[in-house]
Amino acid sequence: MAEIQTPAVFQRHEVKYLINEAQRTALTKILMDHTIPDPHGESTICNIYYDTPDFRLIRRSLEKPAYKEKLRVRSYGPVRPEQPVFVELKKKYDSVVYKRRIELPEAQVDDCFQKGTSLPDQSQIGREIEYFRRYYKDLIPVVRLCYDRTAYFSNVDPDLRITLDRNILWSRDHLSLTEAVSGRQLLEEGQSLLEIKAASAMPLWLCHTLSELKIHQVSFSKYGTVYTTGIRTHRSAIPSTYPIESRGLCYV
Repeated sequence: MAEIQTPAVFQRHEVKYLINEAQRTALTKILMDHTIPDPHGESTICNIYYDTPDFRLIRRSLEKPAYKEKLRVRSYGPVRPEQPVFVELKKKYDSVVYKRRIELPEAQVDDCFQKGTSLPDQSQIGREIEYFRRYYKDLIPVVRLCYDRTAYFSNVDPDLRITLDRNILWSRDHLSLTEAVSGRQLLEEGQSLLEIKAASAMPLWLCHTLSELKIHQVSFSKYGTVYTTGIRTHRSAIPSTYPIESRGLCYV
């Protein structure tokens, strides 16, 4: 697999849409005139989400607070233990998404999370991730999400990125990035998740395209949907509100 070169820090607005097969086909044709396909082509993304045993992070996120955060480990397809994965801390404040990530071998990350030891990364981002882990204390792997992604970049605005995710599979039984992709489908047949990620306003051509194709914005979280449809319904009743303070965008 070709090496994925990606930045360590992101700051942008993210807008999401659920689209059907016909809308995807029409949109893809229009994108060819305004974007450049990702040089790596299509990729399979695998994520393991970490949360507390009582799902404190996702329950807080679903209440739609001004500030929320999550921790996940990402790979591009199943990996071998010596191959790199990305430990990502994703925050959202006032509709702006901040993502910080470090790269380490899968075996090293897995060992540190299992033993509760610090990750061997002394960078500013590494310290921020460790602060997050210490703050929530008892984080465990709770869900694996894998999906096929096609990505596009604007040919005039390097900060505009458009992604299409399909075949979104989730599992609570195979919580390793070294295992083959498997799981239960999250979306209906033929559906894709469209995400538009931009540092500033959306270009007019894209606004007109969404309007013409009747593509409407939705509030959608992959992990959140897994929790509400596949986890919460099988758990004892949990209060919808509970004490948790906002830590703010604290960079240590």
